[in-house]
Amino acid sequence: MILTTARLRLEPWVDGHLEGLQAMNGDPAVMRYITGRAYRAEETLAEIRKVQGYWRKFGYSWWSFFETGTGQIVGAGCIQHLAGDPNNPLEIGWRIRRDKWRQGLAFEAAIAMAAFAFGTLGAPVLCAICHPQNTVSESLMKKLGMHFQARRSLHDMPVLVYEISRDAWAARAAESPSTVLNLRT
Repeated sequence: MILTTARLRLEPWVDGHLEGLQAMNGDPAVMRYITGRAYRAEETLAEIRKVQGYWRKFGYSWWSFFETGTGQIVGAGCIQHLAGDPNNPLEIGWRIRRDKWRQGLAFEAAIAMAAFAFGTLGAPVLCAICHPQNTVSESLMKKLGMHFQARRSLHDMPVLVYEISRDAWAARAAESPSTVLNLRT
């Protein structure tokens, strides 16, 4: 499932994305609030292989964000089950290469991924998590229309949980259809 936006092409992870994903995952600043440390190349490759299994099993998981102007991987994002448990709601997540921060790419990709989760998958709710100190991700969650739900511990770290319902997303789409609905899948 490939998603496109004005500036990005979102493609499911494949082995050929290793170099671009490792450039991002190997940056301690990018991974600070995700794992707390940079990944080694073999860890990124293992993550790619795990994600490929999720694509086969569920039909969704992580995408690489390719910048259409350069063809480079500039980020990654997902629709996956919170904490990897299929009984949990779907989670949306993202990370962006450091030299592409603060350009609106994560928001642009998140809109496409959320539209996929609600439109294609029919998710009743979509959640997102972030480390309490990751104010940039928290702001993006609020910009998507998500609301704070709880503080929890996931992946051995404290997280803030935000969510938005399909009905709230639909109301948002009605208010701003050019932002939410003008996406090609």
